[in-house]
Amino acid sequence: MKGRMNTGLGEVVINPDVIATYAGSVAVECFGIVGMAAVNMKDGLVKLLKRDSLKHGINVAIEDNKISLEFHVIVAYGVSISAVTDNLISNVKYKVEEFTGMDIEYIRILVEGVRVID
Repeated sequence: MKGRMNTGLGEVVINPDVIATYAGSVAVECFGIVGMAAVNMKDGLVKLLKRDSLKHGINVAIEDNKISLEFHVIVAYGVSISAVTDNLISNVKYKVEEFTGMDIEYIRILVEGVRVID
């Protein structure tokens, strides 16, 4: 479902892929996030996604103009996962709400792996 807003001049429709791409770019800027993850359900393998395919690690649902986000992330080794996820939630919530004009209903973060970064 797409996000819809009525303005005095007409209707604005936001595709969930746009929200996913924006949320992915915000997420990888957060401290402790190595990148987004793609999970292969058949093999159970987790793959680090490249910068140009960030939206594949994010599921977006829009219902009653409220956004629900689910992130599949890989975090850096040695950082506090709770601190990283709290930072990610607050940054994404603020920036996506500012970007879209819609409210965030919830953000779910699934940590799919840990990587050592140089």
